[in-house]
Amino acid sequence: MAISKSDLNGIYLVVDPAMDSSILLQKVYEALEGGVGILQIWNHWPDGMQEPDKQQLVSYLIEMAADYEVPVFINEEWELLKSTSLDGVHFDAVPDYFERIKKEVGRDFITGITCNNDLDIVKWANDNDMDYVSFCAMFPSPTVESCEIVDPETVQEARALTDLPLFLSGGITPDKIDNELTELDFNGVAVISGILNADAPGKQTMAYSKAIENHKKRRNN
Repeated sequence: MAISKSDLNGIYLVVDPAMDSSILLQKVYEALEGGVGILQIWNHWPDGMQEPDKQQLVSYLIEMAADYEVPVFINEEWELLKSTSLDGVHFDAVPDYFERIKKEVGRDFITGITCNNDLDIVKWANDNDMDYVSFCAMFPSPTVESCEIVDPETVQEARALTDLPLFLSGGITPDKIDNELTELDFNGVAVISGILNADAPGKQTMAYSKAIENHKKRRNN
């Protein structure tokens, strides 16, 4: 799937493979129906899951997403790009030997990175031709306990440093997009529990999409 930076926006769903697979796949299906724009497979594997089983789940999610022309990324485990048709990899920190990784994969792929309040990471991403930056975490969240809370000024300063797509993550709800993130210039939001724990993931995805649409309209007026 050919992807450009301009395609990187909207709802970025982080998929938790530790969930029961039948429940997870149903929720992902409903979220895709609701308009998710990107999937990332979190490397939060069930205990003891072997490489062939990882590849099988990854391939199944790629197949599901392809029907909606939605790209699929892997968290950290870039080696899976060599054995599957994943579209990209998301790094939690600046990777060692980034140029070697690109050579080993041997094909074009999307790259993104998590940033907290360290603008040096944003500068690194920009200088090394990464494709997007994701800020973690904007608000407290049970699924991002390892992230510090990001100062909104950091996001504003990042936008002044780069034209890369910016995603916000961590405890974000449609209501917070409408009321607490109005001053920030971002391209989308990354969500885990906000969609996967919802009773109606498709309906919740549409609520996020509407909030982002309204945000963009306000920014453009």
